[in-house]
Amino acid sequence: MATTIALESHAHARLVLDHLEQYNDFMESISTVCDMGAGEGLDAEWWATREVEDESGRHIPLDIKVTALDIQDQLNVEHQHIKSVTANFEDSRLEEGQFDVIWCHDSFQYALDPINTLKHWWHLTRDNGMLCLQVQQTTNIKHNQQTFYQHSGVYHHHTLVNLIHMLALNGWDCRDAHFWKKMNDPWIKCVVYKTKHQPMDARHTTWYELAETELLPESAVSSINKWGHLRQQDLQLSWLDGSLEAFFTH
Repeated sequence: MATTIALESHAHARLVLDHLEQYNDFMESISTVCDMGAGEGLDAEWWATREVEDESGRHIPLDIKVTALDIQDQLNVEHQHIKSVTANFEDSRLEEGQFDVIWCHDSFQYALDPINTLKHWWHLTRDNGMLCLQVQQTTNIKHNQQTFYQHSGVYHHHTLVNLIHMLALNGWDCRDAHFWKKMNDPWIKCVVYKTKHQPMDARHTTWYELAETELLPESAVSSINKWGHLRQQDLQLSWLDGSLEAFFTH
């Protein structure tokens, strides 16, 4: 039986998963998923048990094959299409180019080298494959007071700006993409796609060079051209439900 923590985590993950499931063509196009930091495996089980309804009302399993990867084997579910892999998701040694979707909910914060982790995931994903990444921002303002915190095993603070920076640097399309962040909610949600752009040199690639790749949101390019760097308050980003968020008040 799943723990309370796992159930609560999966309930939060469903906020995005249920959005994705509304796109029938997308769901039917998926054959392989890797759940990075799978924990007890409730998200992996969700992917493995998806079905579509045909014209006669029959439920047809999509038979999505899921790799549930975690640094410790905590898997608490069983399914014929779930494969448990015990490995470090920063360098998993899995076969490259095999996944349609990389799913990462509430575990990316544990990456010691987040830039190279996103590079590794780019290599694991098939062309035009999707990365769905959800992580909490740990530098916030609450009741007009700074609230910065850091959990054990976490050494980086992530923001919308730095995630867009690292994702685009590693060949993930942040222009034709979806992002979610609300002022009073710590969660950042990113849905991006693998492009043919190879990951770039993090030490020497400038914002201006990134802007020329067309991997950045148009509002980000405008901010860079005006200021020489990216400011969150200049961003205008869309989410899966079609809503558009302007960040000038954040």
